[in-house]
Amino acid sequence: MHFRYLDRLCILYYNILMLNKQEILRGLTDTLILGQLYSKDSYGYEINKQIHQKSSSLFQLTEATLYTAFRRLEAAGLLTSYWGDGDTGARRRYYSITKTGKKLYRENVNDWEEFSAAISGLLEL
Repeated sequence: MHFRYLDRLCILYYNILMLNKQEILRGLTDTLILGQLYSKDSYGYEINKQIHQKSSSLFQLTEATLYTAFRRLEAAGLLTSYWGDGDTGARRRYYSITKTGKKLYRENVNDWEEFSAAISGLLEL
């Protein structure tokens, strides 16, 4: 592994350990959203609900954070959106992950698994 990469990882690990849950979530927002869209299109409220439930209620995005992330991800070509009708008849904006978004998601998951394994090793008693 390249030394500069290891150096950056160590600094990142230290910084993450010093952060609270909300700050950790801030860095993972894009990856969490892409993950919820990996296998099916969805809309904002449902995506946020899934993140909240799958995290055992640890993480919940504010509406502003969620929709800012949607705009950023769409501008980067990682998501597309379209209008659809919901079960209640209300129109909803649905989001769909692109091939580029799927590729980035897989890369981010691999990075997270590497990071998580390193932290677990550091925390062993």
